[in-house]
This record gives sequence, C-alpha cells and structure tokens, in this order.
Amino acid sequence: MQLPDAVAGFVREKIMSGQMKPGEFLRMEPIAEMVGVSITPVREGLLRLSSEGFVTAVPRRGFMVATFTRQDVRDLFWAQSSLSGELAARAAERISDEQLRQLEEVMERCDDAIESGDTEAIGVMGHQFHRLINLAADSDRLARLLASIVKHLPNSFYASIESHVRAVAPEHHELFEALKARDSTRAREVTERHIINSADYVVAMLEKQGLWEDSD
Repeated sequence: MQLPDAVAGFVREKIMSGQMKPGEFLRMEPIAEMVGVSITPVREGLLRLSSEGFVTAVPRRGFMVATFTRQDVRDLFWAQSSLSGELAARAAERISDEQLRQLEEVMERCDDAIESGDTEAIGVMGHQFHRLINLAADSDRLARLLASIVKHLPNSFYASIESHVRAVAPEHHELFEALKARDSTRAREVTERHIINSADYVVAMLEKQGLWEDSD
C-alpha cells in the first residue's frame, strides 16, 4: 500500500468511527505522527479524501471533515449493489467449473467460521467469496469501478457486515446455486439484495459509534 493510501485509510476510519467530527479541522502533524509518515503523504492522502468527499480543502486553513449523512451511506450501498449485481450476472454466464469449485470451498470455510463464531475468518472468507465472483465475471473495468466505491468504507466495516451472519450464509448459498445454474437474473437479484440489506445495518452501527449526534 502506498503511503498516501495508508493515510487516507487511517483518516477515513477515524471519520467513519466518529472520532473525527464534521466541521473539525485536521492537523497534518499529528496525523503524520500517528501513521508514521512525513507531511507530504499526509497532504496527498487528504487530497484523495477531498476528491471522495470525506474532507473539504479550505484555502489557507487546511482540511476540514465534511458532512457525511445516512443517505450518503445508503447511496454508497446502492451503487455497490448495482455494480456487484451486474458482475454476478456476468459471472453466472462465464464462471468455469474450477471457479465454481473454488467458490464452493470458500463458502464451506465461511460456514465453518460461522459455526465456530470466528468473526475475523467470516470477514476474510466473505471478502474472498465476492472477490472470486468478480474475477469470474472477467470485467476488469467494472471491477475497478466497484473497488473505487468499496474503499469509501473502511475494511473493518465489511468484516463486520459479513460477521452479521443471520442472513449471510443463506444468501451465499443462494448465490452459489444461481451461479451453478448459470442463472444470471437470479445471481443479480440475490447479490443486490445481499448488499442493499447491509445499508441499514451500517447506518445503525455508525449511529452507535456516534457519527451523527443530530438527525440529518
């Protein structure tokens, strides 16, 4: 990972956890010290966050944490669900028998992690499950667009989502069966539902962490 990316990820996590509040000015020196980098990658990282809408560059004053609403979260998941649904539909048409075998193996490992309550492994296997589907879609540009949206939320959030297991395991199995049947319509439907249903869970998680003290 490049240093500006490390800075952006660190600050993004602080903002999304409510530790850095909207309207708060960010001092580059403490951030550089906490991440263990010089000022230059901090500035570059904050510029990247500015392009993503997480911070605002204020002339002669530096960078300020931007407002991030509940609707922003839901919009991110809507965009993610649309792109992921298209990738799943394409994967249903293109996935090989070997890729199906790999996907089933990851799904079974995720089931084992759910059974044992290993939340870290659930997150890792959930990420791997969706990654294999995106690779099977063989649509690099679309996958890159999806990655640019996914990075708006910290990796720990996706691990937490996958660890929220009441619906995860059944939906993974539904999606696998749709891919196995080469049913692109069903693959799209299951994928979109799986991701959209996560939005309210993340909103509730962010509320609990104190991101929004007042209603939007």
